[in-house]
Amino acid sequence: MTAQAQPRTVLKAGDQKGGLRALLEAANELQGLAYDIQWAEFPAAAPLAEALNAEAVDFGPIGDAPLIFALANGVRIKAFAVNRSDPYGTAVLVRPDSALKTAADLKGKRIGTNRGSIGHFIALKALASAGLKPEADTFRFLPPPDAKLALTQGAIDAWATWEPYTAMAETAGQARVLVSGRGLSSGLSFLAATETALAGKRAVLHDFAQRVVRAQRWSYQHVPEFAGALARIIGIAPDAARLQFERRAQRWIAVDAQVLADQQRTADFFLEAGLLKQRLDVRNTFDSGFAPGA
Repeated sequence: MTAQAQPRTVLKAGDQKGGLRALLEAANELQGLAYDIQWAEFPAAAPLAEALNAEAVDFGPIGDAPLIFALANGVRIKAFAVNRSDPYGTAVLVRPDSALKTAADLKGKRIGTNRGSIGHFIALKALASAGLKPEADTFRFLPPPDAKLALTQGAIDAWATWEPYTAMAETAGQARVLVSGRGLSSGLSFLAATETALAGKRAVLHDFAQRVVRAQRWSYQHVPEFAGALARIIGIAPDAARLQFERRAQRWIAVDAQVLADQQRTADFFLEAGLLKQRLDVRNTFDSGFAPGA
């Protein structure tokens, strides 16, 4: 009798616009896989978190703020890989002709963003930096395409968003940065997986994470090639792709004391802002067994 071949493991990968698939494809890191990847793309972290909660995907990229919201809402996931980048592009945008010049000018204004997103976080931090608190009607919770349209049409005064949306709006002449994330955001982002996937597909997740680390290294050694591939794969203008890529300067790092401290500060900020019901101890939300480059 001929032995039957073992079925290949299927890794259900969640992705966000401008994320993992483009990076891995451009760097040829999807070659020679011992497993299959089933991709699902999401426009923002909130619907990705919903898919993780339903175990429709095994893992995906998620920022520091939406990870905290997902965990606070009972999603059974853990961050297993960490990257830190320049947070400039996580920003509050206004129309180019807007009279708003500083964070203090946001008083009484309407801000569009995704609830629980890194945009929501940066808007709250921008307000706090000017000694302001959000009012009952400060936020309009909208997905990025709707928020962009609302800004250009004047239905909102500002849009709190992230890359590549920031670079896309800037290079198209549709918006300018009012308040950048520098000095307000930790610049942390994660790969987070369901507890089920971490238990049952650990070796596959480890291999995938190492491919991402290698691809990131390749991308900064081949900036023109990667920027062009990124623009083509995710369907954005080449100048926007290159701008958001170069200024982010992403690097994959270990889960260390600084990462834990920064993430705890973000969680505590949301608690103080009244957006969490109880304190979240972030030490329990990481799986530190995936060292970058290992």
